[in-house]
Amino acid sequence: MKALLQRVTNARVSVAGKEVGRIGQGLVVFIGVAVGDTEKDIDYLVQKTVNLRIYSDGADRFNLSALDIGGELLLVSQFTLLADSRKGRRPSFTAAAPPDKAEELFSEFVKKARSTGLKVATGLFQQYMQVEINNDGPVTIMLDSRDKFK
Repeated sequence: MKALLQRVTNARVSVAGKEVGRIGQGLVVFIGVAVGDTEKDIDYLVQKTVNLRIYSDGADRFNLSALDIGGELLLVSQFTLLADSRKGRRPSFTAAAPPDKAEELFSEFVKKARSTGLKVATGLFQQYMQVEINNDGPVTIMLDSRDKFK
């Protein structure tokens, strides 16, 4: 499972011109579910996401997490994070979990993120979305649950 975190001052997601999620200061988290991912991958990435120290303290050092600042989360499913573009010009998505499994794990990710106490908004699974992001910094970090097991 991969999660691409973008620190934002605010963000929103729309489907067919209708806003379905909005956050203030916090993180937009694009989530790609891979074949073979389990609840352990979710647990690792949720905890890593909310506890990663990527907000500045009074000394302008990355010492605060989303939990520390009461940040908000906008979670968006994005299978394209699993793209394999090593060969040819068209990416392969064979590493991405099938839609039914991906939706199940994405929903569990949302549930566990909400259990942290942070405000959580989401996009709509398997829908064409417009995501508006005011990146803060910019700070963009890729997390991969497979890194935990290395």
